[in-house]
Amino acid sequence: MAVYDLILRRRTIRRFRQDPVPLNLLLQMVNAARLAPSGANLQPLEYVVVTDEALLPQVFAATRWAAYLGEEGTPKEGERPRAYIVVLINRRVRPNGGYHDCGAAIENMILVALEAGFGTCWIGSLDKNALRSTLDIPDDYEIDSVLAVGAPAERAVVEPMTDSVRYYRDEEGVHHVPKRAFREVCHLNCFGTHYDGPEP
Repeated sequence: MAVYDLILRRRTIRRFRQDPVPLNLLLQMVNAARLAPSGANLQPLEYVVVTDEALLPQVFAATRWAAYLGEEGTPKEGERPRAYIVVLINRRVRPNGGYHDCGAAIENMILVALEAGFGTCWIGSLDKNALRSTLDIPDDYEIDSVLAVGAPAERAVVEPMTDSVRYYRDEEGVHHVPKRAFREVCHLNCFGTHYDGPEP
């Protein structure tokens, strides 16, 4: 599938089947992250891949899910991710910043997972102290975020944004995500001149 088509299909997944995630896929995801753009080519990012059955519940306990959905946004037992990739910034390599690097690296990982048929949820709301203790992460590494990975057990769809950015689940469990219209966000040649042709 073309990269553009993958991007159009990409949605955050918060309910997962319990199929294992192949280790080789997780390693490919990290390799794709390693090759993402890096400011000044400093390459401060490192990754902890978590697949151990004893560690998965502990990492899950350190994550905070989908505030708009309340309790419904948190995966229940039997719906939880089957792997995690924890994204770290090595502060000895880059004392400040590095967040743009994280965004580029994480998007690469998300697309590699999606191409293989797996869903992801990029989580920034974390109990970082608990995560640091669970995974023995040294103090000179900043925990940026966690990418949860698993086989999707829900459907998520885009809809036009009207008066709210809040995503929601309908009565059939379909996850609806409002997105701003293309015309609103695309200015052509100068700010304020909105592109008015057909969407790509």
